[in-house]
Amino acid sequence: MNLLKNFATVGMATMVSRVLGFVRDVFMAQMLGSGPMADAFFVAFRLPNLFRRLFAEGAFNAAFVPLFARAVEEGGDEKARQFAEEVLASLLFTLLILTAVAELAMPALVYALAPGFADDAAKFDLATGMTRIMFPYLMCMSLTAMASGMLNSMGRFALAAFAPSLLNVVFVIALTFIWFSGAAGTSEAAFVLSWAVFIAGFVQLLSLVIGLRMIDFSLKLRRPRLTPGVRRLLVLGLPGVVAGGITQINIVVGTIIASNQESAVSFLYYADRLYQLPLGIVGVAIGVVLLPDLTRQLRSKTPETALHTQNRALEFSMALTLPATVALAVIPVEIIRVLFERGAFGPEDSVATGHALAAYALGLPAFVAIKVLQPAYFAREDTKTPTIYAGISMVVNVVLAIALFSAFAHVGIAAATTVAAWVNVGQLTLGLVRRGEFVFDTLLVKRLPLMLLASLLMGAGLYLGARQLDPWLTPSAGLLTCTLALMGLVLLGMVLFALFAILTGAIDVKRYGRMIFARGKG
Repeated sequence: MNLLKNFATVGMATMVSRVLGFVRDVFMAQMLGSGPMADAFFVAFRLPNLFRRLFAEGAFNAAFVPLFARAVEEGGDEKARQFAEEVLASLLFTLLILTAVAELAMPALVYALAPGFADDAAKFDLATGMTRIMFPYLMCMSLTAMASGMLNSMGRFALAAFAPSLLNVVFVIALTFIWFSGAAGTSEAAFVLSWAVFIAGFVQLLSLVIGLRMIDFSLKLRRPRLTPGVRRLLVLGLPGVVAGGITQINIVVGTIIASNQESAVSFLYYADRLYQLPLGIVGVAIGVVLLPDLTRQLRSKTPETALHTQNRALEFSMALTLPATVALAVIPVEIIRVLFERGAFGPEDSVATGHALAAYALGLPAFVAIKVLQPAYFAREDTKTPTIYAGISMVVNVVLAIALFSAFAHVGIAAATTVAAWVNVGQLTLGLVRRGEFVFDTLLVKRLPLMLLASLLMGAGLYLGARQLDPWLTPSAGLLTCTLALMGLVLLGMVLFALFAILTGAIDVKRYGRMIFARGKG
């Protein structure tokens, strides 16, 4: 199967998960709002969400997939199974100890994540209690990531990609229960959602265990030992988690700073959820598919094929990301208003969250490019270099977030995350170019500026359309009316971008269509 066809599979599955996530977040905004209880829940949820993105969305696979692929290539399924069982034993043992220690030290952990809560004992205690409930999700996600890596290495992308949807399914069920029980706006609602996270972790893990059994690749539990394979995984994996998860680490840094401002954590959470939609569908999906592809191509001694794959991956991802970036930057408040402004979430919350979304949106191409560029290092079993770059980016983020917070509040934190992401992209690109492992081909150099032009023209059309539809984009117009108006704007944006992209020659629609729907290897 070719890169774009695999990407379409993972992207579609991710889109289903993110759409369910929007249903979840719309409910959550109505049930929790943006007050102290919501802040406490979102800080508690930040930890399992962080590890879901770190592990389930590629960082763990950055180390595991190349080593697992090598085991398959050198010794077939049996050697791969032995390696996987060794990793499973050590990983499970480590996770059990980590979970036990974290449960005992939870107050200190919450203080580290949200020091601003220390002045409000009730909020701090709420966050501590909910984090204790949700923390075992970390263990489930780590094991789920390992199972996903094995399935992806064997070309079984669909099941691993659909598994995250189960979190949102469980969440929606819990939110429905809260709605019917009349617990909206109470601490009971937040604790019900915390238990939903706990349950969802085991549901996701079970689904992938069943998937491995279906392809006759179940694992046995061994005694944990520091074998050569496990040591190699540690050498690659620890830096890989930092490098692959730099965006999420920067968001956690933002949460720490934002905890000093009332409702800032909530504003950043809702904005983060929106820009994570295109990031998840495009960046995460293409990163998941690209790593096994590049690993196979480099091991088969075809670097020219790997170079072509990287260029097409960057071209295709930017074709989807640039229009999304412009749209989120041009009409952020309108989007937030339609999706979240109801119940406990008011007009002022929409404006504050919309400004943060616009700041995050400007970094979206960088967030996606990181997912495209890092696999070029990981496929060569180099996790050290991107980790150094990630560390520099993190320092930039911390310094800017602190500097901008006093003047621009939570929007300054979002802007700092965006600048740090662009710094990281610059370092990754220059590093590959200097090593002769990446060259921008003629097609990419020609089409990237044209894609940007088509996106900006689309943005102008969206801005004018939003001004005309403004009376119908407010909650006072009714949920159905404002939803239809927003859908009309989305459709307008899609049509305008497609039109301008074809007129400028930015996208070869027929070529993309043939590549996605082609059978066999591409």
